[in-house]
Amino acid sequence: MTGRTTPHHVRPDGPEDPDPYADPYADPARRAARWRPAAKVAAVVLPVCLIGWLGWQAVANSSRDVTSNASAPRTPSYAEGDRVDGSDADGGSPAASAAGPGAAAAPSAAPSPSAGASAAAAPGGGPKPLAGRTVLLDPGHNTGNAEHTAEIGRKVDIGNSRKECDTTGTSTNAGYPEAEFTLDVVHRARQILQDRGATVVLTQDGDRPWGPCIDERARLGNDAKADAAVSVHADGAPSSGTGFHVIMPARVVAGPADTSAIVEPSHRLGVLLRDAFKAGTGEPYSSYIGQQGLDTRSDLGGLNLSKVPKVFIECGNMRNSGDAQRMADPQWRQSAAQALADALTSYLTG
Repeated sequence: MTGRTTPHHVRPDGPEDPDPYADPYADPARRAARWRPAAKVAAVVLPVCLIGWLGWQAVANSSRDVTSNASAPRTPSYAEGDRVDGSDADGGSPAASAAGPGAAAAPSAAPSPSAGASAAAAPGGGPKPLAGRTVLLDPGHNTGNAEHTAEIGRKVDIGNSRKECDTTGTSTNAGYPEAEFTLDVVHRARQILQDRGATVVLTQDGDRPWGPCIDERARLGNDAKADAAVSVHADGAPSSGTGFHVIMPARVVAGPADTSAIVEPSHRLGVLLRDAFKAGTGEPYSSYIGQQGLDTRSDLGGLNLSKVPKVFIECGNMRNSGDAQRMADPQWRQSAAQALADALTSYLTG
């Protein structure tokens, strides 16, 4: 056939049929209707997926936090090795247990010795962390005591007994007196504490011929209403012994003595001083008395009669050649004074 063929979608007798090859969704209304079911499904599925993803993230983060916390080091609630020995190596001093129940305070938390010191002001300006605080420093003995044996030999009441007013103290084998050592360390510590804003009271400043007696030393701290007090000493033990120790008050309630209120704060001060002194000077704990550098005694008038938190420190054994060499070194004495001031700062600002 050579003639024109009629398209199959054109009816000879009527209008055109729909084009089978045309886009059935070219019409906007039909196109919108086509996607409406898919949009409904997406409206339901997408939020569910989003919620699931967020939940997975929360679980993953929680797992990481738990793992991190489990591996983090824990800070102990008390000082490492914090034990109090109630015995005296020479057998001459009553043990803390002899003072009765409650003689030894329970271990207490020991902040890092440098915690308070880090806030200390540099000389000449800056914050004064110890402003308004009063500290009593008691340099043990007196270089003039040897010339006043009658005066220092009289007995005074320390509550649970009577003891000599004071003693001459010890010295190194080379003749360096304990009284000179203690006064030098106290002078150095006083300067640091004053730079930090503290009012510092001394029991003696090399300005009296002898003494004071042990009961007066305690009274001076009480009258000053000191926030803390430290008595600085050096020991005269057998030469084989080495190291330092801090002496804390036992509970004594007898006559004019009542240490009930100061046992716990004195223990806290003692632990801080023990830690600061070892870190600052390198001096080992005593090898011949106490445990871990701590001792508790009930026979020291300066502690028994104190109404303010107070400790003694025996900075080393002057009869030991190594300790004596260190204590004769001005630079080491400066380190000792710094440790003393840092411990007091930590105690008073903690």
